[in-house]
Amino acid sequence: MSLPSLGRIVMVIPTYNESANVEWIVQRLLKAQPEIDVLVVDDNSPDGTGKLADAMAAEDPRVKVLHRTEKAGLGAAYLHGFRVALAQGYDAIGEMDADGSHQPEQLQRLIDALAGGADLVIGSRWVPGGSIVNWPRSREALSRGGNLYVRLLLGIKVKDATAGFRLFRRGTLEAIDLDSIESTGYVFQTDMAYRTLRNGLSVVEVPIDFVERERGDSKMSPNIATESLKRITLWGLAERREQLRRHLPGHRHA
Repeated sequence: MSLPSLGRIVMVIPTYNESANVEWIVQRLLKAQPEIDVLVVDDNSPDGTGKLADAMAAEDPRVKVLHRTEKAGLGAAYLHGFRVALAQGYDAIGEMDADGSHQPEQLQRLIDALAGGADLVIGSRWVPGGSIVNWPRSREALSRGGNLYVRLLLGIKVKDATAGFRLFRRGTLEAIDLDSIESTGYVFQTDMAYRTLRNGLSVVEVPIDFVERERGDSKMSPNIATESLKRITLWGLAERREQLRRHLPGHRHA
């Protein structure tokens, strides 16, 4: 049961060729949290995902659908969904994958943490109590190593900055300045966590069980991971330059 103190909640679910999963995951989500709404953002899936989402929306007012004209990246889909959710007056805006890797039955953990005062809650694989299911060791090593790299380079304490199961306060997204975000791929998740912290807001991680998809094709690839690390490196170097500049003799603090 959702907590009334949070107001209206919507979960944004981006889709591309998720016809095998979209109905299944949305139904699970609405069963687990009957009071929330769902916003499916479909990037013109050729497999008919958007039509399946439209059929659900026609039957249930809690389901809404955005149709985009092309596959433009995960971050672009989320940003579109966030802007629409803000315009529609939602008080808490979440994100999750359509492939079943994020368990709707565990969303209450994020809701409770947001109600407890967090500005952004991340469902984390790498905090005590978190787990992964059916991952090869190579992928676990890549994720753990990537997140360690993020912590060291950006100077943040978030254990799972790349995770995509999240819940934001409305004010957090408004403070971040969505129009200034250029990240489109999986690095978008790290970008959002980093911006939240840089705005002096709080990020809380809660443990989740991340389950590898069983149906459909994964969108992750080594090229995507490499590109994400390149962008994070640029951010980290820029942050270090700024830190040095602030400590140089003669620098005036605002």
